[in-house]
Amino acid sequence: MSHKLQFGEMKVTYLSDKEIWGHFNFIFSPKSRNSTTYKFVMIKALLENLYNVNEKLELNYNQIFSSFAKIYWNLVIHHNLNQINMMGKKAEVQSILLKVQEKYLIPNTLIFDRISTELQIDIIKKVKSKCKLNVMGALYGDAGHTIYNFDNKKEYIQFNPSFYSFMQRFQRVITYLTNYQLVLFLEKFNDKEDTYNLLYKVENVSKRSSLDHFYYILASFYDGTCFYCGKAVKKKDTAHVDHFIPWSYVQTDQLWNLVISCSQCNLAKNDKLAKVEFLDNLIDRNSYLLSKPEIQKREDMGVYTRNKLKELYEYSIDNGYNDFWTPKSKSAN
Repeated sequence: MSHKLQFGEMKVTYLSDKEIWGHFNFIFSPKSRNSTTYKFVMIKALLENLYNVNEKLELNYNQIFSSFAKIYWNLVIHHNLNQINMMGKKAEVQSILLKVQEKYLIPNTLIFDRISTELQIDIIKKVKSKCKLNVMGALYGDAGHTIYNFDNKKEYIQFNPSFYSFMQRFQRVITYLTNYQLVLFLEKFNDKEDTYNLLYKVENVSKRSSLDHFYYILASFYDGTCFYCGKAVKKKDTAHVDHFIPWSYVQTDQLWNLVISCSQCNLAKNDKLAKVEFLDNLIDRNSYLLSKPEIQKREDMGVYTRNKLKELYEYSIDNGYNDFWTPKSKSAN
């Protein structure tokens, strides 16, 4: 009855890669009881927050369930997908979100990041209250009591160092497996959906509709040039906000991983990793940002370190992002 636990401690702190693969194989196998999509969405939420941990490898529940609520909202409301394997019933989180939608007359077209900040916070609070009672213990139990310590009263988890390293090194594969297993579940209980469309929706369920918020922050601190080629980018309609480490890998938006680029560089870079010289430039840029008191207050910058960014760059290479990109030429501007 691990799903009923309110507190859990790791049985061991070191596991081999073979042992960890064994735990993931169990989670994705029929032996793991999955009456809803909770576990799959929780794994996606943890993957999104790998680089939000503090020096003790801790994550608070607000970080985790911010991602969890966003994913669930976009699946349930935006894509109208049932999340439970019982006909005529709804998963509890599904019901919470549908009630919010009905109360505030929110159209299905509205994805999570387009909802007001106040309502997002309220939804996250409701989802956290419901899910922490079952989901944290369920995943902990399926992983053989080894994936993390968790405490529902203090509302935090602490990753097992072995699991944390493993999830960084194999992040892309775990993401693919989780998305595929989530699609298999959804396909069985959403008759009108086919595999291709479901996979597209699941793979992009965390993507923001706009990065304007980040543009205005970055634009107030940069010199009006493209981060990559140095060309002048004076107007917003000619500027792009680019994920330095590709979004397809990190699947999250953090100020320390975002830069302003010209449209030509953004489109040419696409899903590639910029050469290491640009990593050094980004580290310097982030150091400059952190000299500003208003930036120091941001949660994403609060957990940033240059070593964390360097590790993310190296792990992205390990995960197959080895088609290095550089602009054809640099402007004299």
